[in-house]
Amino acid sequence: MSSQPASTPDSGTGFTGVAIGLHWLIAAAIIGTFALGLYMHELPLSPQKLKLYSWHKWAGVTIFLCVLLRLVWRLSHRPPQMPAGMPAWQRKAAEATHVLLYLLMFAVPLSGWLMSSAKGFQTVWFGVLPLPDLLDKNQELGDLLQQVHMLLNFTMAALVIAHLGAALKHHFIDRDDVLARMLPFLARTTGDIE
Repeated sequence: MSSQPASTPDSGTGFTGVAIGLHWLIAAAIIGTFALGLYMHELPLSPQKLKLYSWHKWAGVTIFLCVLLRLVWRLSHRPPQMPAGMPAWQRKAAEATHVLLYLLMFAVPLSGWLMSSAKGFQTVWFGVLPLPDLLDKNQELGDLLQQVHMLLNFTMAALVIAHLGAALKHHFIDRDDVLARMLPFLARTTGDIE
């Protein structure tokens, strides 16, 4: 019998539907926004590039809000336990990766917002809601924040790749249910393997 709270009946074997939906929505948004950032960075200045920058910033604000919602959900709905046989170092690595991913999912959009403010470009969410500038215009600081934003993005990309690699290792090598908890349609396959 699971010792999980009553508010999370499926947390003993898998994540809630809300947690799964937010996980994949945020993952898709991060990958798409990262790819857009790489693409638009090298474009010559044009109305099209400015439009893409606006979309990129809208996506960043949306990701920030979705991650905030995901964190609130996670704090109120305990995630499932790691597999019993998982070595302690793997548990600690998984916990550290998740903490770093959450920090980066907040830091990346925040660094972009700070950079935009310092470069003198206000963020207007979906072209409707102007967000306050967090810094006064300062081109030198804006350039520094651009480097910070890029470094944080590439750090997050490396962690996402490590996270994906660990999930695939659990499914294909360890043959446990770690991946199936985020992809419930794999649960039957995992159950047949065990």
